[in-house]
Amino acid sequence: MSELLDILLEKRGITPEQKDIFLNPDYKRDLHDPFLMRDMEKACVRLYEAIDNKEKILIYADYDCDGIPGAVILNDLFKLIGYKNYEVYIPQRNSEGYGLNLEAIKKFAESGVKLLITIDLGITAVAEVAQAEVDGIDVIITDHHLPRLAQKDSQAEDFRAGLAGVGGPGEPRTRENPLVAESFILPRACAILNPKVDSYPEKMLCGAGVVFKFVQGFIKKYGEYFKIREGAEKWMLDMAGLATLSDMVPLTGENRALAYFGMKVLKKSPRPGLQKLLAKMNIEQKYLSPDDIGFMVTPRLNAASRMDDPMRAFELLATEDEAQGGILANHLSKINDERKTIVTSIMREVHKKFETETTSEVIVIGNPKWRVGILGLVAGKICDQYEKPVFVWGKDENDCIKGSCRSDGSVSVVELMTETAGSFIDFGGHELAGGFTVETEKIHFLQEQLSLNFKKVKRDKLDDIANYDIKSGLDIVNMKSWREIEKLEPFGLGNSKPIFLFEGAKIEKIKKFGKNGSGEHLEIIFSDSSNSHGKKAKAISFFSNIDSFKKKLEEGLGVNLLATFDLSRFRGREELRLRIEDIF
Repeated sequence: MSELLDILLEKRGITPEQKDIFLNPDYKRDLHDPFLMRDMEKACVRLYEAIDNKEKILIYADYDCDGIPGAVILNDLFKLIGYKNYEVYIPQRNSEGYGLNLEAIKKFAESGVKLLITIDLGITAVAEVAQAEVDGIDVIITDHHLPRLAQKDSQAEDFRAGLAGVGGPGEPRTRENPLVAESFILPRACAILNPKVDSYPEKMLCGAGVVFKFVQGFIKKYGEYFKIREGAEKWMLDMAGLATLSDMVPLTGENRALAYFGMKVLKKSPRPGLQKLLAKMNIEQKYLSPDDIGFMVTPRLNAASRMDDPMRAFELLATEDEAQGGILANHLSKINDERKTIVTSIMREVHKKFETETTSEVIVIGNPKWRVGILGLVAGKICDQYEKPVFVWGKDENDCIKGSCRSDGSVSVVELMTETAGSFIDFGGHELAGGFTVETEKIHFLQEQLSLNFKKVKRDKLDDIANYDIKSGLDIVNMKSWREIEKLEPFGLGNSKPIFLFEGAKIEKIKKFGKNGSGEHLEIIFSDSSNSHGKKAKAISFFSNIDSFKKKLEEGLGVNLLATFDLSRFRGREELRLRIEDIF
């Protein structure tokens, strides 16, 4: 084992005893028994009864790239069994919003649904689940979000804080906090599968990860009865892996195994729609990478709910028809391009406004004409450029002011919104990202209120220069180093790509490139001034220009470069280069 790999493992807190387990995931060893989830037995029995009695089943999934792959996993199970009396329902992002809704439940009851299975939602839907039960619909909740607090006691707060901190920067890894039943309001569902409300070892599964465990448990219990071969669920790992990489859960423990084996299956997946989508993006399936998932595949699947109907993304992943797969791949690519155009237009509007307006500690910006489904993307871009917490709002189809927020790391947006709770009708999310609803008359005072409370909950941001794995010269940029680094894949939250600091690197050449000569990306050749051999390395930065960094870039300038390794296989040609994180 190389010295480079040893250093990188040590940086990730992996002891010599844990090395082999981390570097060589094992399906049987690393995936926990699904029946460690408290209600797994109940859920499997109820699903079996529904199938045996030919009851109508409704799969109710969230509209993002966690819920949709989760719905495909259950869809795959029903295809394996040959069960046909079921429907998939995915709510409209702009008109219905997130979660179960009473109007939809009423329609399900009228159409004879007897069992409703949620995916990536439902743990806070107390009233909606109660209504379903009144209407004669049993509910199995599969979710990974935190339940509602019933009261603010210290035990409950510790539990919530511990779970929220798993995998977070500098936070303790808390995995064994028991549920304090008196402190949470749980829906009265037939069964609840959610690792955050029981003693299941992997607390940080994504929504599709929970569904995968459900299917794994069902096959384990009833596979022989339904003549399903053992391990049949392994072909569904492509969807579990896709969602695990898309939903930004820590890629440690069981999640690392799901992402690792998910990538292996994705590279061989026979799904026609997925194959057509990859072909449309000029990605050779056998070389598909986690970066391709994050930067190329996920945005196109999410474009369905942002710009159109989320069912289009489900149909793309679930179809067995090549022609339909091709049509849907073209459609998702087209609306994703439209999404980019709209985001670019909004960003022009934002920059124009900030030319004449000073930004406060927290940025709040919006327009009733802005499409709610893309506000998270806009908030992320503003946050990256202005390095401040950002709240962006628009109006949905029901004339309601809704928005998305992002943090630059200086504050938890959920903590900030909790401190400013009186300004919101509703809010939720995670430390770095969230969503909110505001009363019309309060939106104009939101920036002032958030900025006042920002000082109470502000935290120190990490210094960029301290945020790297290894300090080195450019001579480390070679295929031998890359082969060691790639042993740590897949990369993501909790196992990020190793960042290298190259001090005193000289900018030799700057070149712009992009689709159709757009010049929206940067390619820079760096040389190593400390190396007598004059080692050079190519580095790229997408959607950047010479003013995008702490120093204005020019040829001949000496800089400090933070970068990761990037292996490009564009047009079948393998090229090792650097991907720029920062220049200062």
